[in-house]
Amino acid sequence: MTASRFSGDPHGTCQGVQNKARRHLHYFNDINPLRQRLQPRRYIALPIMVVKYSQLRPIPSFLLPFAQSTRATQTRCLHQRVKAKPIPKPTPFVPDAQTFLTLIGRNLSQHASKIPSWKALFSLTSSQLKELGVEPPRSRRYLLRWREKFRTGRHGIGGDLKIVKNGVAEVRVAEVPVTIQDSATAPLSPMKHKVVVNVTAGGGALDKSAEQLVPVKGLKIKGAHTIVGPHVQPLKGGKAAKIEVKEGLWEERRGHKIDGGERRQAEVQAKKRGEERRSAR
Repeated sequence: MTASRFSGDPHGTCQGVQNKARRHLHYFNDINPLRQRLQPRRYIALPIMVVKYSQLRPIPSFLLPFAQSTRATQTRCLHQRVKAKPIPKPTPFVPDAQTFLTLIGRNLSQHASKIPSWKALFSLTSSQLKELGVEPPRSRRYLLRWREKFRTGRHGIGGDLKIVKNGVAEVRVAEVPVTIQDSATAPLSPMKHKVVVNVTAGGGALDKSAEQLVPVKGLKIKGAHTIVGPHVQPLKGGKAAKIEVKEGLWEERRGHKIDGGERRQAEVQAKKRGEERRSAR
């Protein structure tokens, strides 16, 4: 160390002083951790590489045919995986397209000649219906909405009837045995429950077993044996009724404006009152 101090080399002396200062600094930080925490943090700035659009090289020309063929193949595979919606089977109450259009109403039965079959009724698109002349657009939307409802098993009154003859189905009140337990200790006691079932014309509900008696949806029993429900026509005697296919049986009626609707109702009614006062003079 003496040789380096008196040899005329200033670098050795400066290096030793710096090392000694570092040792003192580390010792001071070890015995003063608070000072170490209060020291400002040092951040290192890293360079950021910005890629310009001009630096991105396009696909070589000899690879373009392969890229285009791959894209077309993927599109075709996706197209093949999309299956067409199933076509529901006709029911005894709705056997053909003519009856379906008659039931949903809104004068769509006038377009029955433009829809040739049951399959076409559930497969034609909105643009194809437009080409066939089904107008206005709200009628097409109404038809498509009812078509999807029928496809999923949602229908109006009588859609679940199985015994139908010439568009007329007969219903009658039947008593079905049920088993109810009165309490935790009492034995099971048989009872009878009244339901509305579909029967043959002029026949009775006793022709079928209890397992075959399926209640008709949308119909209720009022009193002892009166069948009530939408579009139900009671038969002679009051113990039976019939449901008949007719125009607009399932129709969802559109609303209509009264005195110009909500925005113009007060204005239109005020004008009417003014005209009545003037005419009364």
